[in-house]
Amino acid sequence: MFMIIGNIMKKRGNLKYCVIVLILSWVLSPVLAQQANTLSHRYKVAACDWMMLKRQKLGEFKLSHEIGADGVEMDMGGLGKRDTFDNKLHQVYFQELFKKTAAEYQIEVPSIAMSGFYGQSFLKHRNYRVLIDDCIKTMQVMGAKIAYLPLGGCGNDWKTDDEQRRRLVSRLHVAGEMAHSEGLVIGIRTGLSAKEDIKLLEQINSEGIQIYFSVQEALDNKRDLYKELKTLGRKRICQIHISETDGVTLPHSKNIDMHRVKEQLDKMGWSGWLVVERSRDAGDVRNVKKNFGMNIRYLKEVFQDAK
Repeated sequence: MFMIIGNIMKKRGNLKYCVIVLILSWVLSPVLAQQANTLSHRYKVAACDWMMLKRQKLGEFKLSHEIGADGVEMDMGGLGKRDTFDNKLHQVYFQELFKKTAAEYQIEVPSIAMSGFYGQSFLKHRNYRVLIDDCIKTMQVMGAKIAYLPLGGCGNDWKTDDEQRRRLVSRLHVAGEMAHSEGLVIGIRTGLSAKEDIKLLEQINSEGIQIYFSVQEALDNKRDLYKELKTLGRKRICQIHISETDGVTLPHSKNIDMHRVKEQLDKMGWSGWLVVERSRDAGDVRNVKKNFGMNIRYLKEVFQDAK
């Protein structure tokens, strides 16, 4: 921008154009500074579109902009008993429309979620390779580098049954290699402790699989949140869902010392996206702007504004 301004001044060389250019510079400087500041942040903040009741809806970008988020985690769409996701981005028309709208509101898409696997089993689904391929293609369309794969739909038997565990590890290895070949990462949510996650990652043996850390998971299982982060370490965590079970919004949480979370992540040398999934006021759960806006603002105060 300032190079362009300089060129104009050289070419025109008169007072009128100098005045116009100086006014433009004065008006645009705060905007450019804000954009540069956002780009330089070690931590960026996003929210889940499906939890904001905007699953694959164009309005998710406007809403994310209004609540002050840097980005939005887009979902692949419903799965149910289908062979693949109910994904609008199969169509070129929607691909272009979503990209254009995201750019218009300056909202990034850091990750694509396969939330359908909260209810469906990744371990048993007959079509898992097609589903992973679908997700990878959607990531490439939106410029996302991380996929979110929850293993909740697999149940808990795989954690103790050797045969089921071997099958799951095999599938995750295949999925990880598919992602890694495209320079992407699939983040899994397992429900395991940090030490158990490390063992699982070693068994999977793919650079394309990392842990998508869930603060809620750690708290619900009465684990030491800060030790879990430290144990996993910087290289095993691709992204973080930084909220807890609905009850109160993050500024009012008595379960999370957010400044201590930041301190731990700083010590680890971790940087990346912090994504709000829940932490809604139980008395006003469907007030999306209030709940997510409050959470986003608080996270930005702690992780971006703190000196």
